[in-house]
Amino acid sequence: MPFGVDEAGKGPALGSMFAAAVYLEDRAALPDGIADSKRLTPTRREELATQLRADDRIAVGVAEITTAQIDEPTTDMNSLAVTAHAEAIADVLADLESDALEGDSISGLCDACDTDADRFARRVADTYATTSTFETSIEFEIDARHGADDDSKLVGAASIVAKVERDAHMAAIADEYGPVGSGYPSDPTTRAFLESYADEHGDLPPFARESWSTCETVLAEAQQTGLGQF
Repeated sequence: MPFGVDEAGKGPALGSMFAAAVYLEDRAALPDGIADSKRLTPTRREELATQLRADDRIAVGVAEITTAQIDEPTTDMNSLAVTAHAEAIADVLADLESDALEGDSISGLCDACDTDADRFARRVADTYATTSTFETSIEFEIDARHGADDDSKLVGAASIVAKVERDAHMAAIADEYGPVGSGYPSDPTTRAFLESYADEHGDLPPFARESWSTCETVLAEAQQTGLGQF
């Protein structure tokens, strides 16, 4: 299993979703302390992500799913997670030479973002096959499991990279707009920011997932309040 894939940011009401793929022939080269990103502090995640990217034996690929894609009415989050995983795999393999891949096949493991893990794996494989420009005769096998970010060090490494990318994305937004919190609907800072922004502007910020119920409710309440002032 030379590569592992995971995502971060599937559930928030603000910001993009990210997926990362980590490719490595010898898993013994992974830095100590790799685990599911949710089990690590932000500082430790950043340290490990830096080590992963700095090691020439390790290849890292990242894909971003923007809020515009998330709000597209013809899609859904499971399909977008499939796209994110496939694009992250394509990104990590694009930097590899064909002769760097050993054997007749290469396999990878995704953290399943669907109740049916086998279906998720098939969809990622199909999407990768139709979008990748990586040219090789080597056969690719993609598997998916629930909890793979706990069970597999490679998937755990991918979860760390994806989470660090997502956190950096939210930090950049906060630098411009002020405290926005984690972006999750349950975060009081996120909720307060959304309500304040909607009250002031009569609209949602450009990085909000407008189709999500949290954002729809906040906007509707702000508009109702605005009408009541006339």
